[in-house]
Amino acid sequence: MLDAFFPKHLDKTYTAFFYLLAIVFFMAEVGYVLENRLLFLSIPFVVLVIGVFILDIKVVYYLLWATIPISIQYSFQNGLSTDLPTEPLIALLMFGLITMGIKHFRSVRADYLLHPISIFLILHFLWIGLTALVAENFVIAIKFLLAKTWYIVTFYMGSLYLLRSLKDYKRLVITILVPLTFIVSVILVKHAIMGFTFMSANYVINPFFRNHVDYASLLVVFIPFVWYYYKLPQTTNFYIKAALVYSFLILIAGIFFSYTRAAFVSLGLIVAAYYLIKYRWMKYALVLTLILSTLWISSLIKNNRYLKYAPNFEQTVAHKDFESLLSATYKLRDISTMERVYRWVAGFRMIRDHPWMGFGPNGFYPNYRPYTIRAFETYVSDNPEKSGIHNYYLMTTVEQGILGLIIFLVMSLFVLIYGERLYHSIREYGYKLLVMAALMSHVAILSILLINDMIETVKVGPVFFLNLAIIVGVDIRFRNTKPSRVS
Repeated sequence: MLDAFFPKHLDKTYTAFFYLLAIVFFMAEVGYVLENRLLFLSIPFVVLVIGVFILDIKVVYYLLWATIPISIQYSFQNGLSTDLPTEPLIALLMFGLITMGIKHFRSVRADYLLHPISIFLILHFLWIGLTALVAENFVIAIKFLLAKTWYIVTFYMGSLYLLRSLKDYKRLVITILVPLTFIVSVILVKHAIMGFTFMSANYVINPFFRNHVDYASLLVVFIPFVWYYYKLPQTTNFYIKAALVYSFLILIAGIFFSYTRAAFVSLGLIVAAYYLIKYRWMKYALVLTLILSTLWISSLIKNNRYLKYAPNFEQTVAHKDFESLLSATYKLRDISTMERVYRWVAGFRMIRDHPWMGFGPNGFYPNYRPYTIRAFETYVSDNPEKSGIHNYYLMTTVEQGILGLIIFLVMSLFVLIYGERLYHSIREYGYKLLVMAALMSHVAILSILLINDMIETVKVGPVFFLNLAIIVGVDIRFRNTKPSRVS
């Protein structure tokens, strides 16, 4: 089992490290029993990460991905929170990758950095940095910039550097899929005991997910990679194929019983994306989508027509079953939908005041109250959880200005157009499947962003940057030109 992950030349080193780790585990257990302090139980994990980091950074990379489905949000007394153990691992791996980049600067491949998608991503990052400098609240803007830094370095640059072959990608899929399938299986059992009720959908996912949207979104964006592994010609073992079918069905069941409307729509769009890419229709679909979206938004803004969709405060409430929720959504009486509208209206009004540079990263929540319209208020408009605008595109415009939206939108849509062309230019079937899986996952994320803010969350954000890295990595692998290097 370990041979699949660890280089053979380190066998003796890993054996010695294993015995050392066993001793540390024993001593930590003794310390915990004697002192009854959880701090002792964290020591083996720290030793494990540091030891493996020194031996092979790639192992830490896989370990990081394995923790994403099982990460738990931990809140400190000062109001700050983090996802454990994932975020400390992200910071550790980022530090390692930056150190290696500096140490081996002359061998850094320029074609990775000069790829159009990389250039878009760098431009996106630089614009965020510029808006942070002039932000209404400088401190929280810099926090956002730091979070964006470790996501790009760890999940984009790290994936480009560490994932070089189909074997690496297959290993990554299994690394995520095993804990994810286990967690979803446990959640489904807990949900079954409670009768798969709509009201318990948010309860049974604790403590691994903040809410049912986080949970369903991770399952949706990872579904294409299960399909990819199953379709690979190299996947011939009956038991592996059976396990993949089981995982696929478990994830679908998890999505269904999450009762998440955005996830259902995204599943349908994944299927649509497959055929759009296969028949080279993606660019036409994107143009049509942009035209219809522009016309719809323009019609709402013209003469303040959006005001006629203000909800009835007394009738806009939470619902206790999924059928009532769907009906209320259609009638504009669902509280979560109309609370989104309440914040979207505020967002559009904020853009009028700061159209070009925005309010700065993380600037929506501290500034949106004066821009709200009382007619759109709901029972949850006091927003005690301090959540965002629930539309990543609108949030980007509010916080980074119109140019910020254009950069992010052009980058995201360019990935689809470029990826479609790459898919049809590849002859090696395994990589063809991989590109298709990344594009389908990318479409799912872009659709989820319409009603959620997910790029900076630890469940979905990593997959967004992984998808970009897959397109770039596969593209460069199959280029005819000899790769250049930084001198």
